[in-house]
Amino acid sequence: MNDYRLPNLKEAARRQRDPEHIARDLFTMPEEYRTLGEGKRYYILTHGCQANERDSETMAGMLEGMGYQKASSYAESDLILVNTCAVRQNAEEKVYGELGAFLEYKRKKPEMLIGMCGCMAQEERSVQDVLKKYPQVDLIFGTHNLHRLPALLAETMKTGKKVVEIYSREGEVVEDLPSHRNSRHKAWVNIMYGCDKFCTYCIVPYTRGKERSRRIGDILAELKELKAQNYREICLLGQNVNAYGLDLGHAHGFAQLLQAASEVGFERIRFMTPHPHNFDQECIDVLAAHENLMPYIHLPVQSGSDRILKKMNRSYSREEYLDLFDRIREKIPQASFSTDIIVGFPNETDEDFADTLSLYDHCQFDSAFTFIYSPRGGTPAARMEDLTPREVKEERLQILNEKVGYYAHERNAAFLNREVIVLCDGSSKKKKEIFAGYTPENKLVNFKGENIHAGDLVKVRITETHSYSLNGEAVEIISPFPYNISE
Repeated sequence: MNDYRLPNLKEAARRQRDPEHIARDLFTMPEEYRTLGEGKRYYILTHGCQANERDSETMAGMLEGMGYQKASSYAESDLILVNTCAVRQNAEEKVYGELGAFLEYKRKKPEMLIGMCGCMAQEERSVQDVLKKYPQVDLIFGTHNLHRLPALLAETMKTGKKVVEIYSREGEVVEDLPSHRNSRHKAWVNIMYGCDKFCTYCIVPYTRGKERSRRIGDILAELKELKAQNYREICLLGQNVNAYGLDLGHAHGFAQLLQAASEVGFERIRFMTPHPHNFDQECIDVLAAHENLMPYIHLPVQSGSDRILKKMNRSYSREEYLDLFDRIREKIPQASFSTDIIVGFPNETDEDFADTLSLYDHCQFDSAFTFIYSPRGGTPAARMEDLTPREVKEERLQILNEKVGYYAHERNAAFLNREVIVLCDGSSKKKKEIFAGYTPENKLVNFKGENIHAGDLVKVRITETHSYSLNGEAVEIISPFPYNISE
């Protein structure tokens, strides 16, 4: 174990003021690595947020550069990578269950390699648990040394020994990494990494490091390349996207990036995830000015109580959040909103919860991701005394979810008999005449049609509404997807 490079949350909490974090020569693929995967297949299991989805695409690109091919199941794979999430306890438990199940595959195929990466790999406790309880895991690496995957894989293949390498420092923004994207018409684009907010319940600042922005020129170069490849929709990614550029000295960097991105020519541009504290008026104005910036905003509130917001270290008040929400609604009246809410934060009172419900009544969100508070080891909230019974928290969640469902149904009902433009993601596996896609407002639409393909922009008439989806019939294909000749 002395040879392992293990994570350290105290080191991960340290922040350095160094804007020179762009690296263009860290990733290499030596010639001897390019054939290590020949005749072998890989399978990547991805948990958690869009940042993990994008990381998995990068890992797939590196593996295919080593000669690996993508497997369709665990059973036929020679390498399994589990890209993990550490935001909630149930996500970690699912990973442990999967690692345990892979033991049987390993017994049947001893040469199979199993790796764990992502946010759980940045937690001291999680890594120690895996080392003690899951000997079938051959490789563990973190979020800051993703570019090292070929070298780490080569090491464990060559030596037959377990390899563990996790950086507790933030790491660099590594440019020019390969990628195998999961879609031909929608693409994730990282614009920054890490988070400096240190909400008391959240492990992300420890597992993802400080805020580090990519240079705008590098982002625009990637966008132009995706446009040349006929991608129709891109989503700009970051743990706190509207803090983009602050570390580089740009006070309104995200608004400037949105303006520049809107001019590249994509039909649709989205972004995930903003923080209310950094959502400035300049950003609102740019969003309102461009039709290809989609009118859907995920605006996490977490609680409607000033007391709880302060304990969470959310850096805004209830009044400030509502003021922001109302300004966006006034400027972009057609916008749809979603949010995140934590129920049962340590010692949340009935009055605190009532404040959350009243805020929800004011905003009438289109949808919400709701959770009972899950303690994360190493965070300040995990050390807070909590006297609220579990059954009370579960009852509050049920009450909140009833309100979420009510407003979701009301917001969707307004779409009945309307014609909307849907970017088709493909057809149903069970019924080929049923297709699915999303409106500009991020409404899921299931619709009937013929001769439609993934990537087509389709006008759909809504015939039925539900709380979390819409049903419809295709009216016409507005713009067929321009497939590349090579495809």
